[in-house]
Amino acid sequence: MGKPKQKDLPDLSDLAEAGKDILVRVTPKAARDSVQRTSGDSGEMVLKITTTTAPENGKATEAVRKLLATAMRVAPRDLVLLRGATSREKLFGYRP
Repeated sequence: MGKPKQKDLPDLSDLAEAGKDILVRVTPKAARDSVQRTSGDSGEMVLKITTTTAPENGKATEAVRKLLATAMRVAPRDLVLLRGATSREKLFGYRP
């Protein structure tokens, strides 16, 4: 996966609040990388992220972390995976 370009991603800088948890629904092995805001079943905000990376040995999770960090305009090291290492639904925490 090449480095994602900022112009291709939505501006998620409003999510860059210390201590904020971000729910993500991942689709690996997609045709292209993308990030979309949607609302979940109970009305909470969920991000749908597609990545071209295959889900093997945590590669897709790392690709999602980089995409999310680029969209949020933060460093990838500031996003911590809290839940869902092997699941399509992941919970990241912003911990600067």
